[in-house]
Amino acid sequence: MSARPAKPERHRLLRGLLEGDPFITDRELADRLGVSVQTVRLDRLELGIPEARERTRRVAEEATRKVRSVMTGEVIGELVHVSLGEEAISVLEPTADMAFRRTGIVRGHHIFAQANSLAVALVDAEVALTGAATVKFLHPVRAGDRLVARAQVTQRAGRRYRVNVVSQVAGKDVFRGEFVVFASGPAPGEAGSEGGKLHEDRP
Repeated sequence: MSARPAKPERHRLLRGLLEGDPFITDRELADRLGVSVQTVRLDRLELGIPEARERTRRVAEEATRKVRSVMTGEVIGELVHVSLGEEAISVLEPTADMAFRRTGIVRGHHIFAQANSLAVALVDAEVALTGAATVKFLHPVRAGDRLVARAQVTQRAGRRYRVNVVSQVAGKDVFRGEFVVFASGPAPGEAGSEGGKLHEDRP
């Protein structure tokens, strides 16, 4: 069994883990470092690092100020990064009321809503609406999981954006979606055969 790192080394590792994932929880840090959750909390206090919820809140406030197409609170989950017209990230921690009571598995529409609202928030326009979506639910998500959604614009043609969203739990893909989002109210007929229809592809 390998020895636990001394405090200076543990602090260095802690900072490195937080730089790689600012939203990692104390429990996940404890598992990575091989120490107790209490030790991680004491280390954070000593280093002046706030808890995951506060770190997420601060980043979310800054990211939300950049968004034009949705109002505060309309993004499902915490919007933690956005580069308008390029990419965005949100984090959702599903609660028990989002899941089926018997299994604890999160209902699909919550996972979809996070991805869809992120795709819309990413569009640099006063008004943005989803015209079409093709999605795949790859693995079940459970209440209490930390669901990280990453959206990226893959194509833009005039007012139409094609946005890919991948949602992960602990680095594992659980959802993938491709969204067609129209900005600033497309002219009549511009949506064509792709607009106005929402469908799901399940494996």
